[in-house]
Amino acid sequence: MKKLAVLLTPAALAAIALVTACNKPPDPIPAEQGVTTTTASVSAATPAPGLPPGHPAMPSGAMGTGAAAAAPAAPDDVAYDAPASWVSAPNPSPMRKATFKIPKAGGDTEDAELAISSASGGVDANIKRWEQQFGDAKAKTELRTVNGLKVTVVEIKGKIASGGMMGMPSTAAKDNQMLLGAVVDGGDRQHFFKMVGGEKTVTAAKKDFDKLVSSLHTPK
Repeated sequence: MKKLAVLLTPAALAAIALVTACNKPPDPIPAEQGVTTTTASVSAATPAPGLPPGHPAMPSGAMGTGAAAAAPAAPDDVAYDAPASWVSAPNPSPMRKATFKIPKAGGDTEDAELAISSASGGVDANIKRWEQQFGDAKAKTELRTVNGLKVTVVEIKGKIASGGMMGMPSTAAKDNQMLLGAVVDGGDRQHFFKMVGGEKTVTAAKKDFDKLVSSLHTPK
């Protein structure tokens, strides 16, 4: 058989080239220089609680500015730094969390004592109870904010009435006594730092007591 040579016109060649180019897979598009592709996290795409399904996620902090935002919790305990000159002593009662003896100053016959405890009842009611232990003497109070804690500092001078104070056995009445106290208000619970002793001894320890108050903080 004789082979027939097929001659293609220029127009036919152009048509074949066009069909071939259309059937060729497209070349990958190169990434733009300096552009990084990221994937959104699940937390960013998840609506905040209380939003209807399909609602766009709210910016961080946007849901915490209303009245429903949770208030900070009151401290369950309070940490402190005790002065080195104070001596740790056994607790005379399970109601005590800690007890310290403060060395007596000249003119006093006994060491003072600092009792640390925790109870409920409110700040004012407990200060009133302290006043009653001094025969209803009027307390001098000062409200401070210490490391985010609400602290009421109390000072009472006078004669301690006969009878026992919290966590202590019954005692006879004593003249020239002084109380320095700090009450940390935890809402439904208060934390007490109460120093009682001869007026000279407690007055001499006032500087160290103020350092103790300044060190009060929520445990980490």
